[in-house]
Amino acid sequence: MTMTLSKTPAASALSVAVDVPGAVVTPAYWDEACSHLARRDRKMKKLIPRFGEARLRSRGDAFTTLARSIVGQQISVKAAQSVWDRFVVTVGGSAVHLVPAAVHALALTQLRDSGLSARKSEYLLDLARHFGGGQVRESDWQGMDDDAIIDQLVAIRGIGRWTAEMFLIFHLMRPNVMPLDDLGLIKGISQNYFSGEPVSRAEAREVGEAWAPFRSVATWYIWRSLDPVPVEY
Repeated sequence: MTMTLSKTPAASALSVAVDVPGAVVTPAYWDEACSHLARRDRKMKKLIPRFGEARLRSRGDAFTTLARSIVGQQISVKAAQSVWDRFVVTVGGSAVHLVPAAVHALALTQLRDSGLSARKSEYLLDLARHFGGGQVRESDWQGMDDDAIIDQLVAIRGIGRWTAEMFLIFHLMRPNVMPLDDLGLIKGISQNYFSGEPVSRAEAREVGEAWAPFRSVATWYIWRSLDPVPVEY
């Protein structure tokens, strides 16, 4: 099961699920990260073993993943699946791989007829323009740092910093992302490190200093402490 995005208090359980077949990828650095975190942080040393062999997993291509995140914004699981299925049929692709040019070729009315709002239809067309027009090139990402990729993604309508950070963690599997705007992360830090007391961004950032250079992995385990079921994006 692959997840799209909604900034909920348990953002680990990214709220909109879309079933997508395809090869599953897991990070090569995971075991090294767990050892590092267990050495550096006594809370992580206790937390990590609770979830056994569970790992961050991802599948699908970048354009399709971001399209799913747009389709699934602010609607229920059932509604997102229905709209996604109709959108894929309209595009004429597969749920695993959509072609930007095929989306860009659609009229706004065709997208609306698949159940998308006018705003989401415009977002998807802008996403297709960025990928199809070369403003976004996946081949460049390997040589770019996290902030540069985030800046590139947030230039696309419908993608904010939080969505871009989720994309870095769940799709690109960047190891050192700490999404301080994520409500689930802040809640999990509060529960695990501050006995449930309110936590500021500065305090959360200070906790995360011990997690570097594997803050994505620590974040994933903090999410698991709120929702033990692993999610995929």
